[in-house]
Amino acid sequence: MSNAEACRTVGVNLRTGKRWRNGRAPSGRNVGAPPITAVAPPPGPSRFLREADRIHIADRLREKATVRAIAAELGRSPSTVSREIRRNRHPGSGQYRPHAAQARADSRRPRPKTSKIGQHPQLRDFIQDHLDLRWSPEQICQALRAQFPQRPEMHVVHETVYQALYVQGRGELRRELARALRSGRTRRKPRRQSQQRQPRFTTPMVMISERPAEADDRAVPGHWEGDLIIGKDGASAIGTLVERATRYVMLLHLPTGRTAEHVRDALVDTVQTLPTHLVRSLTWDQGSEMAAHGAFTVATDIPVYFCDPASPWQRGSNENTNGLLRQYFPKGTDLAVHTRDHLDAVATELNGRPCKTLDWETPAERLHKLLAA
Repeated sequence: MSNAEACRTVGVNLRTGKRWRNGRAPSGRNVGAPPITAVAPPPGPSRFLREADRIHIADRLREKATVRAIAAELGRSPSTVSREIRRNRHPGSGQYRPHAAQARADSRRPRPKTSKIGQHPQLRDFIQDHLDLRWSPEQICQALRAQFPQRPEMHVVHETVYQALYVQGRGELRRELARALRSGRTRRKPRRQSQQRQPRFTTPMVMISERPAEADDRAVPGHWEGDLIIGKDGASAIGTLVERATRYVMLLHLPTGRTAEHVRDALVDTVQTLPTHLVRSLTWDQGSEMAAHGAFTVATDIPVYFCDPASPWQRGSNENTNGLLRQYFPKGTDLAVHTRDHLDAVATELNGRPCKTLDWETPAERLHKLLAA
């Protein structure tokens, strides 16, 4: 309704209704009849915005408050308030009216809903025809966007197609079409349940949380961190080892590949050049190159500890050293062309740099003191 029609229906003066609608507090002789009070919302926090929240948003928008300020007052995320304003404002004028916004939100909430594929027969037929041709759902979705660029109702993502095939009770696509998928499955295979995850390696990993405390505080030398720096197209690599207490660097020569066997053999050859008391443990990430860590431990009696997924800070010294090594071995270059002598020269140069964390001693000097002791 317009403001005048609403005031006539409620039975109040036009100006009184305008004050109610704009949220202005009446004062002086302009005090009119008290506004109609809404039913009190149930106590406690709500997952969804309530009508009172929407009235608050409307009042504060008229006062030119920022979205972040409104969100802080409501105890909501700024994105929640921003999305509410964008989705439920008036489609023509762009004004945010709380009661109309509440009506729009209520109309969207009822469940169950017919999916996009079920609502558009042309879209459903297109998907069924191309599944018969053994197209993958992702290929079909890209073809829809290319063939109907100006028709958003014909655009879906491939997850929508998979749900129409697999989710029981949907029925938007013929059940037998699931057999046209390349996997051949008629039921979806869950992949995110912890009890169904496949072990990373054949030999179980020992996580970094079980590493001795002496390795964490860097008080005792002999605990190393390792990783690979990868060359062009992932075809070549150089292994890096950094001792946690002295920051001493050693490089692994991998001229013929970076498989688990290549890395295992290079590690065994490298650690055997060090005194036994200077090789107490090795910490690595969960890269596939360490699949033979069990064989490495059997050959050298050195335990291997693995970092948590996506936690590079657990090997901070090694990550920092890899950044320094990129000055010598830039990204996008073939690392297999570097000889053993060149790798030794680079390691010697790095070990000859004074480090602030070592009170400006070099890693080579600090390691020499340990060997002398």
